[in-house]
Amino acid sequence: MLTWRDVLLNYPDILTGYALLIIYLFAVMDEHAVRRKLRHLPSLLAATVFATVFALIYDRLSIPGSYIVGSAVNLLICTVWAMRVWRISFWRAISAVCMAGILQVATVGLPNITDLPLPSDIADSSAVLYVMYVITVLFSAAAAFLLYKLRFGEAFLLLAEDEGSQVRTAFIMLALLVTMEAFFRLQRGILPEYHTAYVGLLIALITLIVAFVVYLARQFDAGRQLKVWQDVVARQRVYEQDLEEIRKEVRSFRHDYKNLLAGLSEQADAGEIEGIRATLMELDAGFDRRLGEKIMLSTQIGNLRILPVRSFLLSRVAAMREKGVACRLEVLYPLETIKMDVWDFIRCLGILTDNAAEAAGQTIRPWVEIVLLAEKERVYLRVSNSWDGKADPARFFEEGWSDKGEGRGLGLPGYQRILRDYPHAVSSAEWEEGVFVQELTIAGKEGKPA
Repeated sequence: MLTWRDVLLNYPDILTGYALLIIYLFAVMDEHAVRRKLRHLPSLLAATVFATVFALIYDRLSIPGSYIVGSAVNLLICTVWAMRVWRISFWRAISAVCMAGILQVATVGLPNITDLPLPSDIADSSAVLYVMYVITVLFSAAAAFLLYKLRFGEAFLLLAEDEGSQVRTAFIMLALLVTMEAFFRLQRGILPEYHTAYVGLLIALITLIVAFVVYLARQFDAGRQLKVWQDVVARQRVYEQDLEEIRKEVRSFRHDYKNLLAGLSEQADAGEIEGIRATLMELDAGFDRRLGEKIMLSTQIGNLRILPVRSFLLSRVAAMREKGVACRLEVLYPLETIKMDVWDFIRCLGILTDNAAEAAGQTIRPWVEIVLLAEKERVYLRVSNSWDGKADPARFFEEGWSDKGEGRGLGLPGYQRILRDYPHAVSSAEWEEGVFVQELTIAGKEGKPA
């Protein structure tokens, strides 16, 4: 019969396993606000009690595969917890938990801590178990801190951002976790003289897995940049076509302008003042309709001397207009350099403009205004949009929040993560009276800090 004594004896082991996984999960999620996330720990502590009781009952029933079932239950519990804490989708959560689980299993797969030289009064007592727990947790904290400093979490989150491959990434992480679990189970059959070789293989395996994840992230980033460059070329052709259309329109307008002047001359001779006024108004309206908007956009785009940024904004303006969102682009002075990695800047532009277009699309008169101002070594970006005032703007910055539903948002929190690498970049937001405004000022040294 199961007693509370059985639970208390087994609880420290399960609690330590959960602690290791959470430590690595913070590193995998590249979490900076650790204290704020720790407020969710009570719910996980309750889950550890459930996991302990479940494992004991299942083990007492002597059902085959109890270890597999117990591991699956723990994985599901941590996945649900991660979904709640970071407000992310199921597939992103299970990918992160599996990656943290790989690191956790590798940690507990190290040689038995009892092989270490310990004082006799400790080695011969039950305290050795608790010493093992403490040392394992401290080792995990040090390893997680190293991964955090090496920006492993950034690479993992970059890989998880691709919505088209989230399921595939989750299954890859799950397969790697199963491989690590199987390797860990082999430890029981290894003779003491082969422990050193086992540790070497374990370190090699975990190093290869971490390198594999970083490699996949870099491949994804390279593929995304290639796609952007292809879009750059396509949009540049569209831009050139627009210039050619303006040239043709100017020639056509010149012909019509001569005819209008001839008509004005006849009306002037006849003293038709009202007719002259109506003709001039028609001339002005015709110019705005046929040439004004195209020339204005061409002038603003021409001030963007950074080709990827120019093509990106062209695509965004075109996409918004197709969706019925009025978009105004203003580039007051030539913009030739940005003291920031150009791809990171484009990612920031994409997040701000996408969020602006989405929010504006829910209003009666949707509009978005993008202003870029280059002044000496400083670049100022302002993205404003119409806003219905229903959603709480403070929630825009929460991980995973989206007005499309929980777990869909990757925007503003991802935008803030990018800016962490640029202390010389300052962002701000304000909202009032149906207008939401995002501002970004970039100055200082160029590129990411070392």
